[in-house]
Amino acid sequence: MKNTLLFDFSIDKENNTIQVKREFAAPKSIVWDAWTNPEILDLWWAPKPYKTITKSMDFSEGGTWFYGMKSPENECHWCRADYLKIIPQEFYSGLDAFCDEDGNINTAFPRTTWSVSFIDKGEITLVEISNKFEKIEDLEQIIALGFKEGFTMALGNLDEYISAKFKLRSENKTDQNSRVCTYLNFPGNTEEAMLFYKKVFKTEFNGNGIQRFGDIPADLNQPPVADALKNMVLHVELPILGNHVLMATDAPPEMGFTVKQGNNMYISLEPSSREETDRIFNELSAGGKIEMPLADMFWGAYFGSFTDKFGINWMLNFVTDSL
Repeated sequence: MKNTLLFDFSIDKENNTIQVKREFAAPKSIVWDAWTNPEILDLWWAPKPYKTITKSMDFSEGGTWFYGMKSPENECHWCRADYLKIIPQEFYSGLDAFCDEDGNINTAFPRTTWSVSFIDKGEITLVEISNKFEKIEDLEQIIALGFKEGFTMALGNLDEYISAKFKLRSENKTDQNSRVCTYLNFPGNTEEAMLFYKKVFKTEFNGNGIQRFGDIPADLNQPPVADALKNMVLHVELPILGNHVLMATDAPPEMGFTVKQGNNMYISLEPSSREETDRIFNELSAGGKIEMPLADMFWGAYFGSFTDKFGINWMLNFVTDSL
């Protein structure tokens, strides 16, 4: 990946615009999702220590993103973006505004027309943002409110998200070929068990071997991992027979898990497309109990889990883009 990423912030007072160019070390589909998926936007859009909370989002022409930026003191500043034009994976524009908790626009602050373009540069995606104001006084008011500093911090948050998304993925599966695995949960003795299986099957762990909870990149909205858990196993993969892979993790009580017979083993499916992942998940889980709905995860996958109507545990894990 490229180490030095472009960041250019300029103000054009003659045309009442702010222009921002920012590169991200990820494929365009991932960057597009980060700007258009409310669950991901909530992870990075607000400058620290604020957090973004999406109340509703309809990402379509004529739709609205209604969200708040909450301070550590639980004070919430509400905003809305009304989408004007969308070209999937390429461009969107919208009219931004401050508002109250019911979505009524606060006319004491100017509205901003955002135009955001996504440019594929291979392993890099360039995002070009143009913010247009009705008059120079509006632009100057937004600058005085600290827009440059806040937006720069938010884009840094997105870098953190992308770094976390690629870390584990780059160390294990690096393609989108379908795969069926068995996923094992242990109460704290994963390393002992997997070393035993490794000896029996005379194979080696995939990727970088045993990954631990202490290796997890810092999450933007979660506290750091407790010291007592850092050496526990987050993920490990071991090929056994017939190209089958055993995967395993520690599921400690400190993180809300109680491992017992019945929840200690899952069939893990890795379909070759997001659409196939949706189809299999929806059909297999019908009449069963969904444990975790499908969602984009920090390790670079679209993931969900459930118990089917016959009591069998399943995981679905679609790697969204190969490196």
